[in-house]
Amino acid sequence: MEERIPMTREGFDKLSKELEYMKTTKRREIADDIARARAFGDLKENAEYDAAKNNQAMNEKRISDMTDKLSRVQLIDDSKIAKDQVFIGATVLLKNLKNDDEFTYSIVTQDEADFDAGKISVTSPIAKGLLGLKVGDTTEIKIPAGVLKYKVLKITR
Repeated sequence: MEERIPMTREGFDKLSKELEYMKTTKRREIADDIARARAFGDLKENAEYDAAKNNQAMNEKRISDMTDKLSRVQLIDDSKIAKDQVFIGATVLLKNLKNDDEFTYSIVTQDEADFDAGKISVTSPIAKGLLGLKVGDTTEIKIPAGVLKYKVLKITR
């Protein structure tokens, strides 16, 4: 049996939307690029044609990978996850104990991670160090750049 992939509803919908885009719009764009490149003549020495065909192959591979991933998704049921602890799907308000800065991270699956948006992968060192903590807990998390010291101020879902 193939490994199930835990994912939030938001992540599933985003991936499904991206897959639909790649199957429709992106395929049409690539087909247009191939047709345009063919018009340049000799296909043996046509860099534009080679690039378009390579782009097509990469798109089809990505479609295949995403289709496989979506077929193995196990949606995360927030109602079955403790609301008072840090787990996947939680948004955590933290205080950096070294400089008193406060910031928020959302713990998401690897596919949903977007550090710029404050969404960190459950497999990241920071998220691993936060998992299972409750409001008021403190932790020290070792990362390549040193040790982070955080206090959990608030947990929401």
